[in-house]
Amino acid sequence: MVISNVVGVLVIAAVIIFFSGIRIVRPTHRGLIERLGKYHRFANPGFHWIIPVIEKIYVVNTTEQMVDAQPQEIITNDNLNAKVDAQVYFKVKADEESVKSSQYNVNNYQWQIVNLARTTLRNIIGTLTLKSANSERGKINAELHKTLCEETRQWGLEIVRTELKEIDPPKDVQETMNKVVKAENEKIAAIDYATATETGADGQKRAEIKKAEGIKQARILQAEGEAEAIQLVNEAAQKYFVGNAQVLRRLEMVEKSLENNAKIIVPQNAELVNVIGDMAGILPLKKEVEKK
Repeated sequence: MVISNVVGVLVIAAVIIFFSGIRIVRPTHRGLIERLGKYHRFANPGFHWIIPVIEKIYVVNTTEQMVDAQPQEIITNDNLNAKVDAQVYFKVKADEESVKSSQYNVNNYQWQIVNLARTTLRNIIGTLTLKSANSERGKINAELHKTLCEETRQWGLEIVRTELKEIDPPKDVQETMNKVVKAENEKIAAIDYATATETGADGQKRAEIKKAEGIKQARILQAEGEAEAIQLVNEAAQKYFVGNAQVLRRLEMVEKSLENNAKIIVPQNAELVNVIGDMAGILPLKKEVEKK
């Protein structure tokens, strides 16, 4: 009876010990199993059993995480206080050595990253003016990322990216900067308006010049047409009017002769019209002879 009770107790104890030693590691985590305070083995995702009390498992998240560097006042190179805040995105590498480094080479790596990021930002922005710090955010992010990667190389971490959340100047400085920006925008708008007006005036001027050139060309063509018409009239006059003028002159002379009672001898069998035509230099009419 006693033996059976002892066996029962042992079985119950074994069951309790077995279930108390079960550990499940999720796919997003990795585990470090220590035995009596010394690293013993690496735990990949899945089922694991550890010896209670003697062994202990430390689970490490290997997904991407974010820490906020927390806002801080930084004096810029032009002696202005700027409120700066940044975020750092990182993750623990999933291989065994990296996971071991994140636990054994650094104490609380998240807190360490925050302090390292704050110190690095003070060093970077302290060498810049407030205006250049606002305009060179990409450069600040790149330098911060580079420094964090170098400093955390032995921690088994991967710095994914860094982002500046804000670089805010004091309120009075911000108001002055807003006025300067507004004045510059108004200046640019005025220049653009003047340029557009000048461009419109130039276009109108060119249009007027083109119009005047068109009128000029039309008048030239009209004058040339009129000149050609006059030339044609002159040529026609030279060709047809000169001979007729001579005939007209001779007719006038015959008319004057007749007015002075001049006697004209008409040949026999000649017509008076043909005789006058001969006197005026006009070709005589052909006499039609009819034979009946």
